[in-house]
Amino acid sequence: MKTRITELFGIEHPIIQGGMHYVGYANLAAAVSNAGGLGIITGLTQGTPEKLSAEIKRCNELTNKPFGVNMTFLPSLTPPDYPGMFQAIIDGGVKIVETAGNNPQQWIPMMKEAGIKVIHKCTSVRHSLKAQKIGCDAVSVDGFECGGHPGEDDIPNFILLPRAADELDIPFVASGGMADARSLVAALSLGAEGMNMGTRFIATEEAPVHENVKQAILGASELDTRLVMRPLRNTERVLNNAGVEALLQKEKDLGENLQFSDIIDQVAGVYPDIMINGNMDAGAWSCGMVAGLIYDAPSVADLINRIMSEADELIAQRLNSVLSA
Repeated sequence: MKTRITELFGIEHPIIQGGMHYVGYANLAAAVSNAGGLGIITGLTQGTPEKLSAEIKRCNELTNKPFGVNMTFLPSLTPPDYPGMFQAIIDGGVKIVETAGNNPQQWIPMMKEAGIKVIHKCTSVRHSLKAQKIGCDAVSVDGFECGGHPGEDDIPNFILLPRAADELDIPFVASGGMADARSLVAALSLGAEGMNMGTRFIATEEAPVHENVKQAILGASELDTRLVMRPLRNTERVLNNAGVEALLQKEKDLGENLQFSDIIDQVAGVYPDIMINGNMDAGAWSCGMVAGLIYDAPSVADLINRIMSEADELIAQRLNSVLSA
């Protein structure tokens, strides 16, 4: 399958593995890239330029296919060494960067000079247009269904994707609610050039997370996510658990007096305990509503091959039969 995204990034299939905290390591990224998609290392999980350099080197040893690095820009009292991280990306020969969070404009010239293609995650058409204006090569359009931060507009993908198609000149992929061949074909029909999957890739053999995390996704329905930090206008979609319930109760009890410090124990620094130790009640971790469409944890190669073969069948047979009727 050839789209503007496969041509832009030099990949076989229009499937991207989103950057995910304590999930996007070299082994998962390489597995996705080796299967014909675009694997992504999560930069901030590495934490330092030195560790990121080592992870990029490891990924280069595991695949000779294109892969990218996610760089997320978040407000922080002690921000990461972003200049050092970007230099590690450049020195490692990485040619694709997925940016997220705040505006990446100040880093665009540095990446362009190094021949790096940039895809920026956006939750609205206006932010997508801004990304296009500042020189991003593509955008990942995240609908309200997505795990992590869906923005504050609450626009689902059946509206957001065609709106993006109406406005954008650069290619974009659909993110949020993407799990299978039906997702891919639907995204293409709505104007996207491919899809970005996050939660779906956590439930795979190569995902470097505790088995409890995978089982939590397999056992969840589309009704089992919650939105936290809405009063702080930093909304995050997470899988429900005891820690999340405690967080939501604090939000309810404190009302307009809520401060980030009140809920920090449930949202800051909990990922290692969840993803590595499997403590599923430790707090909030990003998970999309798409968990309701995930029934197994295959290898990455089996998952991508299944998606692409079923997508071909959907397009060639089911949709064609509708036209022929």
